[in-house]
Amino acid sequence: MATIYTQAGEEKVVDLIDGVSAVHLDATNAKIGWGTGAGTHTKASTTLFTEASEARVAATVTQPAADKNQWVATMTCAGAGKTITNAGLFDAATAGNLVVAGDFTGIALAVGDKIEFTIS
Repeated sequence: MATIYTQAGEEKVVDLIDGVSAVHLDATNAKIGWGTGAGTHTKASTTLFTEASEARVAATVTQPAADKNQWVATMTCAGAGKTITNAGLFDAATAGNLVVAGDFTGIALAVGDKIEFTIS
């Protein structure tokens, strides 16, 4: 899986450090979403490729080491089967900033199938 720490993500962290932003990437605000589109994310990416219809889900946030944060969330395929090709960490349930994005070989899902994403 190719993982990109986006420009918007870097700016978000800087704003948190200097106090400009009060919206933390905590269990309240950190959301993980998935997409079905093709492509390769870049530093300039601001959205997933064809974000899927399922709502972004709240992430469980941990700090497994002093210099590392980790967000984990499980998404469930609803409505119709699909192939998931990318996922990302956002700072809001809708819109918001794409902080980290990952692209991977498509995973075909049927209704009710789940994927657990871990973003570090």
